[in-house]
Amino acid sequence: MTAEPMLSVKDLHAFYGKSHVLRGVNMEIMPGEVIALLGRNGVGRSTTAKAIMGEVAPKGEILFKGKPISGLESHKIARMGLGYVPEERDIFPTMTVRQNLLMGIKDTRNPGRHTIDEMLDMFPNLRARADNQAGVLSGGEKQMLTMCRTLMGDPELIIIDEPTEGLAPKIVQQIGDMIAEIAKTGVAILLVEQKLSIALRIAHRVYVMGHGEIVYSGTPAEFAKRDDVRAEWLEV
Repeated sequence: MTAEPMLSVKDLHAFYGKSHVLRGVNMEIMPGEVIALLGRNGVGRSTTAKAIMGEVAPKGEILFKGKPISGLESHKIARMGLGYVPEERDIFPTMTVRQNLLMGIKDTRNPGRHTIDEMLDMFPNLRARADNQAGVLSGGEKQMLTMCRTLMGDPELIIIDEPTEGLAPKIVQQIGDMIAEIAKTGVAILLVEQKLSIALRIAHRVYVMGHGEIVYSGTPAEFAKRDDVRAEWLEV
């Protein structure tokens, strides 16, 4: 029997004022699958993430684990098991790293699969600063913290928006390794990313977006042969 998609998006439209940003986006993510959503800046990738999470009003069908979530409030979507790591790296700067991780737990009476010690073991950078205020962390460490805090909510799927934006190459590599580690735990991932090296290293499938819609989908191996797609939709 074929597994049902964890997330199914059909004919998704979204607007900012009168600007028609998403123009019929279609995509699927299977349980445990890592999907890379590629495209130039401004084509609608982050808007797709926000529409799925209810931060932008969506028009169209969005199913999570077979249940419609289009138009639900963001906190209700999160409680269903969908995690979101926004591009802004929102942390609580005056709280410690450990306290930030505690804030990710949705139900203290029923903790999820991941513990704080597990997160700190997985990412030694954070363990070394566990009792420091999060505001003093580097950009890369803040990115690690936001991903770990999201994991503490025990999501079945995480949307990660531009995790390597503005980071040094060495840190980019670490973030890529971290996302690969998260994927090994069985969490499905929708990765919005511009850096092909990371996306192609960890993704099972690739979607390319242009002008508010999906213009290509395939495996990383198939995509690697499509110089025409890269030239038309990705290269500046």
